[in-house]
Amino acid sequence: MLSCDLVGRFVDQFSGEMILMCRVICAILGSPPSVPQNAGTVIIELPLDKIRRPLMRTRSNDPQKVKELMSSISEIGLQVPIDVLEVEGEYYGFSGCHRYEAHQQLGLPTIRCKVRRGTKETLRHHLR
Repeated sequence: MLSCDLVGRFVDQFSGEMILMCRVICAILGSPPSVPQNAGTVIIELPLDKIRRPLMRTRSNDPQKVKELMSSISEIGLQVPIDVLEVEGEYYGFSGCHRYEAHQQLGLPTIRCKVRRGTKETLRHHLR
């Protein structure tokens, strides 16, 4: 069986669309690709259940805004990816709460994310 990283290295020589398709398949199979060490940010689809939401309990979402986003996402898809921080292979979401909840309520397995790599110190800063 091929690993996602091996497939990703093979597909890297092709178009960006093929790279995205590979990353979507890997995310659905439960093995999201990690962000390369030297990458700034990358846009990938991640399974909702792989994104930790440490501040979720500190605020509630506006139900009307979630409903409007659900309608929009159903019609035209997610237009703006949520921001996600990757620290040691774990994904943390601190923004995009309404978009995330809309995806959950729609029963969508993945969400488009703008992922940047961070350190434990960066994570601690976000948790303050």
